[in-house]
Amino acid sequence: MGFIKKDTIEGNVKEQEVCTTDGSIDSHGHPAIRQRTGTWVTAVLILVNQGLATLAFFGVGVNLVLFLTRVMGQENAEAANNVSKWTGTVYIFSLLGAFLSDSYWGRYITCAIFQLIFVIGLVSLSLSSHIFLLKPSGCGDKELQCGSHSSYKTILFYVSIYLIALGNGGYQPNIATFGADQFDEGDPKEQNSKVAFFSYFYLALNLGSLFSNTVLDYFEDKGQWTLGFWASAASAAIALILFLCGTRRYRYFKPGGNPLPRVGQVFVAAARKWKFKVPREGKLYDVEESSDDGKRKMLHTIGFRFLDKAAFITSKDLEQIEEKKCSPWCLSTVTQVEEVKCILRLIPIWLCTIMYSVVFAQMASLFVVQGDAMDTGISSFNIPPASMSSFDILGVALFIFTNRHIIDPLIAKIMKTKLSELQRMGIGLVLAIMAMVSAGLVEKFRLKYAIKDCSNNCEESSSLSIFWQVPQYMLTGASEVFMYVAQLEFFNGQAPDGLKSFGSALCMTSISLGNYVSSLLVAIVMKISTRHDIPGWIPGNLNLGHLDRFYFLLAALTTADLVIYIVLARWYKYTKFQEKNLEDIKRKNQEGFIV
Repeated sequence: MGFIKKDTIEGNVKEQEVCTTDGSIDSHGHPAIRQRTGTWVTAVLILVNQGLATLAFFGVGVNLVLFLTRVMGQENAEAANNVSKWTGTVYIFSLLGAFLSDSYWGRYITCAIFQLIFVIGLVSLSLSSHIFLLKPSGCGDKELQCGSHSSYKTILFYVSIYLIALGNGGYQPNIATFGADQFDEGDPKEQNSKVAFFSYFYLALNLGSLFSNTVLDYFEDKGQWTLGFWASAASAAIALILFLCGTRRYRYFKPGGNPLPRVGQVFVAAARKWKFKVPREGKLYDVEESSDDGKRKMLHTIGFRFLDKAAFITSKDLEQIEEKKCSPWCLSTVTQVEEVKCILRLIPIWLCTIMYSVVFAQMASLFVVQGDAMDTGISSFNIPPASMSSFDILGVALFIFTNRHIIDPLIAKIMKTKLSELQRMGIGLVLAIMAMVSAGLVEKFRLKYAIKDCSNNCEESSSLSIFWQVPQYMLTGASEVFMYVAQLEFFNGQAPDGLKSFGSALCMTSISLGNYVSSLLVAIVMKISTRHDIPGWIPGNLNLGHLDRFYFLLAALTTADLVIYIVLARWYKYTKFQEKNLEDIKRKNQEGFIV
């Protein structure tokens, strides 16, 4: 139930309109009217924006490893590492975007600013590639290598791609949460739509990359890099314009201020009372939290009892409360304490998702390198290796629909309950292991059909068809539906109300660290496996290496991670929120409103 806005003409009630109950506001700062703001009207606009922005991002990212090898002249291992570092940096910037959004700017302003930076980076890359890097003209395909580049040209290239990383990274966690903001949790119908939104958001992300992984990838593989980069820049610009078009209809939440002092106050207050023993029935400091910004109170939970000391009321605290001189650095509210507990509980689960992201990182690096060393021909047509990720996208689309319309209803009918987010994330890890085993087996067969005397520049270094990679891409796509969609739901739902973008950023940051860990693993493996007469597991010519062993190593590490994850998932306690008091919301918005 909402509260109702009162419009009058000459003292008569003209119209009654139901407003949202979650504290959201409209573009003028007034409580959002349910009929005029949000819902699928704005959510669809955000989904299209996400699709176009993803098209732009993957127009660069999906073929970056080949651009580094063919245009910048790097070796396979070096290029794979640089792609992992760049991709990792993209998602590290998601923490910056989430912090600015939750603390100061709000999600709308943050999305707009970082999308603008994204467009600037893409335009810079397009110009620098056309003017400086692609010399001689037409270079960068399989046959014609580009010439060497001076330091300032290389620096300009890296500045451009890291501007893209900054723009996309700061935008990504906020657009997902901003889309979820368009649905009122206080309305049952909109609450169900909010859950569905995350699935469609991930589907839009993947469909957006489909064009990049097919059409743009084809032109870039033929050496037409500038065309691909300019198409990405145009797509990002259109996405920004569409995003701004919805300004008047969006629902907004006010930023909650810097959360770091609130977290610090809990630890300081708990440390001041480290000698106190909190009785199980001890009185904890609990006050009415302001709901102007849509925040809910959090209920006390068992666990991390040392933090409860921060909210334990001593006789000295009681005196200061009566004198209204109580400092938050001496006494914290239950909600403050529970916010810290929530973050501490989320971190172990989040750490277990990093190994999955190591597996996911291979799709943009070593999967492409592996495909480039296979038979890519169909009659007279050659398939760009990076375009094989379109099978990952098909896997995502297929499993999103089958999961929502077949698997989930079937499980609910048999088990009388739906799979939780944590259970779905566990299934994602199992599918990731299967994907790595599949990739390892394909590599063993690729080596079996390898052309032994093939150099790095030969047209194909194995007669095994690239379509043998389809299972590993499909399995990766299926695992994404269970892992990343569930992650978005889980971290967004479990994060405190003032840290929703931070919750989405955790998902992005796990991808970031996964790429860094992938880069580190490649470096370690190459260091250990390379000898004077042995080129290592991932050399320039894969026919001389053992990429299959690296894939099997990742499968083993992910299996160990799965075991740890199962233990932590059983230990995890879900965050408990107090239902919002509708009467309080009405009272705070009395002016111009009636029940």
